[in-house]
This record gives sequence, C-alpha cells and structure tokens, in this order.
Amino acid sequence: MIDNFTLQPLKDPVYIRASLATYVQDGIAKDWEVVEAYDSVAILLYHAEHETFVLVKQFRPAVYLNNQDGMTVELCAGLVDKPLSLEEIAREEILEECGYDVPLEGIERISAFHTSVGFAGSRQTLYYAEVTEAMRTGEGGGIDQEQIDVIEVSVNEAETFIYDESIAKTPGLMFAFLWWWQKRRES
Repeated sequence: MIDNFTLQPLKDPVYIRASLATYVQDGIAKDWEVVEAYDSVAILLYHAEHETFVLVKQFRPAVYLNNQDGMTVELCAGLVDKPLSLEEIAREEILEECGYDVPLEGIERISAFHTSVGFAGSRQTLYYAEVTEAMRTGEGGGIDQEQIDVIEVSVNEAETFIYDESIAKTPGLMFAFLWWWQKRRES
C-alpha cells in the first residue's frame, strides 16, 4: 500500500542526472531536457520444468504517477553500475531478484537496444537463460529493501499477457517474448 506519495526536487542524485542539452541542428539552435542514466541488463528467464517465464513484479514510482497503482511486471534486470562484465551483472541479478544460480555459460545474449529514447536513451542488453528447480538457491526478492515478487507466466498465457493493457509492463519484456516464440519456431 502506498501512502503520502509526493514529488520533491531532486538533490544529490545517485542514479540519474537531469540536464539541458543545447545543440544546433541544420542551423537551428535547439535544446532538450535529458536524463543521463546507467545502462542496464535484462534477462528473459524460462523455467524449463514449469514451461513458464519467470518475471518480477515491483512498485515503480514513475508508473504510479500515471496509473495510481505503480505495480509493473518486468524481466529480471539491473543497472550496469559495477566493474563486472554484462553477463556477470546479469547472473547477479538473476540470483538476487529471482533466486536462481545460473552459470555464466548458461546466459545467452539476445540483443541490445536503447530505452526511454525521448529523454534518457540508456542502452539495455537483453539476455536469455533457462532455469530449473535444481538451480534454485533462494526465493529471490531483491536486496537492500527491494520488494520484488517473483511470478511465473505460462507459455500458453504469455500472448494474452502481453496484450493485456491493464498490466503495466515494459516493451523489452514484450520483445523478449516475441524473440522466444521466433526462436521456438526456428528450432
């Protein structure tokens, strides 16, 4: 339950920096408000025994501004904010958020793309990994007071899920599902 939600001026930001970009485009002086933010990784997790996608559900204040709920369903993901390879960061996030210990060689790179291009343009690298109960080492849920619920969506329900506009979700999640279906058709 969310109480006393207010917006405050940002002081000493840790993860983003707002700036005014000024530039000249085709001889016309322009400016644009931008947010400099960390790049990230996201991982589509497929539970081979359950035939489900393992996803995370969490509160996002920016979404709350738009729907007064703020709960989103997303891929397991994390910021590139430490001196590790992208695959190592992906592995850490899978363990912290979802509770599965996936070896590095079990993490497959899918693609990379830019997110929030109208104001941030951060790069997200998308990965895929299959998990089983033998890989489970804990419940997940995040660290440092994160409140992340691990949920599973069956392969059979995934198409209905991505078109359900009542569920706040990311475009990266929908793209990952489409990639998975294409991969299955080609196999």
